[in-house]
Amino acid sequence: MGIDIRHDKDRKVRRKEPKSQDIYLRLLVKLYRFLARRTNAPFNRVVLKRLFMSRSNRPPLALSRLIRMMRKPGRAGSTAVVVGTVTDDVRIQDVPKLKVCALRVTRGARTRILRAGGSILTFDQLAMASPKGKGTVLLSGPRKAREVFRHFGKAPGTPHSHTK
Repeated sequence: MGIDIRHDKDRKVRRKEPKSQDIYLRLLVKLYRFLARRTNAPFNRVVLKRLFMSRSNRPPLALSRLIRMMRKPGRAGSTAVVVGTVTDDVRIQDVPKLKVCALRVTRGARTRILRAGGSILTFDQLAMASPKGKGTVLLSGPRKAREVFRHFGKAPGTPHSHTK
């Protein structure tokens, strides 16, 4: 008598395309799918994977954090690539000259970056300028910064718990 092998947990759960029906996002997916296949550069594979992600996994990146990340040694003159939104931060007074590529840039952040002499690229412009991701720094916002994460963890009231 043979045994019946259970196949209900066999499926690998990962996105192969974005859930969104946004035609512009789907055009970017088409472009980066081509680049990932043809260039064999890890940068394009990572960007493609991030284009598939849900909005909660593409958290916004504040301008202050972007400046702090780009201030690190060896990153001068590089393009900051954010598969998500770059938001303004009023706590920062002076914005340095930055070259940023993002899916979205808020109005305040856009004016401040451009006023500082920086530039903002779209992902199709980045694909033309740097098809293999050379001279770029891939950044992302803090995923655990969402308010919902304050409810996870040790039970509220127990020692060392920071849970709501």
